[in-house]
Amino acid sequence: MQEEESSPIKEQKLELGSVMLSREEIDRRVSEIAAEIAEDYRGQELIVVCVLKGAAIFMVDLVRKIGDAVDVRMDFMAVSSYGDSSTSSGVVKIVKDIDSYPEGKNVLLVEDIMDSGLTLYYLRDVLMAKNPKSFRTCVLLEKPERKKVSTEIDYKGFTIPDKFVVGYGLDCAGQWRHLPDIWSVDV
Repeated sequence: MQEEESSPIKEQKLELGSVMLSREEIDRRVSEIAAEIAEDYRGQELIVVCVLKGAAIFMVDLVRKIGDAVDVRMDFMAVSSYGDSSTSSGVVKIVKDIDSYPEGKNVLLVEDIMDSGLTLYYLRDVLMAKNPKSFRTCVLLEKPERKKVSTEIDYKGFTIPDKFVVGYGLDCAGQWRHLPDIWSVDV
């Protein structure tokens, strides 16, 4: 979930900037991450928990590339921390919790972007309270300059500069989520 410092998105005139990560770069890195996950969980069951909506495209591509070496189960969570604003309220609220029972099972939380780390930190605590056998995180994009809490990322796609980005599942007030590349947004 992106957290940028600015006024509500609805009131801003926004335009696509430039491609930061091409679909080819994304595909290559997702394949590499999937291979690591397949090796780490070979022959085991893995519940892959997608944080909606931003991580949905990433998670789908990831689990398809993991292949049949791992018994993958998919689940979904929806959280809210900033609504239509691009500034986080700092309070993470679960809008939809997972449907599966992860106690004694391997859990992989898949998130689109880590800005401050607050959402990932909070969700880690929520899922760890469900007593999984193991818990790891997979994040497509990390913005280290914005990090407020120390949160470990087990599988990371890319480190990017502190820019607002869209595409490949990431949006700006619902716009541009469908783009196959990751673009910067000019505010």
